[in-house]
Amino acid sequence: MKRKRMRITGLLIVFFLLFFLAGAVIYGLGARSGKIIPNHPSETKYPVRGVDVSSYQGEIDWQVLASQGIRFAFIKATEGSGFVDPCFSRNMADALGTDLKVGAYHFFSYDSGGETQADNFIRAVPNVDSMLPPVIDLEFYGNKRKNPPGKTETRRELTILLNRLEKYYGKKPILYVTDLSYRRYIAGAYEEYPIWIRSVYTVPGILLLGRKWTFWQYTDHMELDGYSGEERYIDMNVYHGSLEEFEDQYPS
Repeated sequence: MKRKRMRITGLLIVFFLLFFLAGAVIYGLGARSGKIIPNHPSETKYPVRGVDVSSYQGEIDWQVLASQGIRFAFIKATEGSGFVDPCFSRNMADALGTDLKVGAYHFFSYDSGGETQADNFIRAVPNVDSMLPPVIDLEFYGNKRKNPPGKTETRRELTILLNRLEKYYGKKPILYVTDLSYRRYIAGAYEEYPIWIRSVYTVPGILLLGRKWTFWQYTDHMELDGYSGEERYIDMNVYHGSLEEFEDQYPS
């Protein structure tokens, strides 16, 4: 019995040593604060990296941010039918002054119509040929996770919004999704739209049931230099392809 307890104790010690070793390795791969980042995609396989930001990052020095190995940035522009991110105009102007490929995203509201949401985004976001396509951020907020809106009405308003933005900007919008929003509203539909998947614990293929993704948000806990907002972390993303493929798909 004593020998069995010693064996179990030994296994537990090995387990915790491996756990802390893994944490130290992950720390070296990008979590400067020491917080473990479960995902860290291969830089050889996914060399094109980027960020997404909002007013939570506060004032951003885009030259500093752009100098840290990133190629693209998505900036929050609007939400619903009336909200405009207070930092959007400054962020967009400053980011366009760098070598980054820049795009804007809209946080979708289940509580207002697709037409008025499109109006809000179009009023705020300039139509610049060199920009990345507009993004619609489809996720749950408030009590929507426990009480998700119906699929039929959500798809109806989402489709209106997608069509309006594509017609105005001349580019097929990108759909940013979580596992839950994808499975409820997007799976089996919208096949022609690029997918940007949030997946901070697993690889995206598991969540998308084999569907190809274009962008992958792999962590929301990276720390970089160049911003001073209330949020110390920044979201990191990769593009699904080489730098040449990225530049071909999104030419300047």
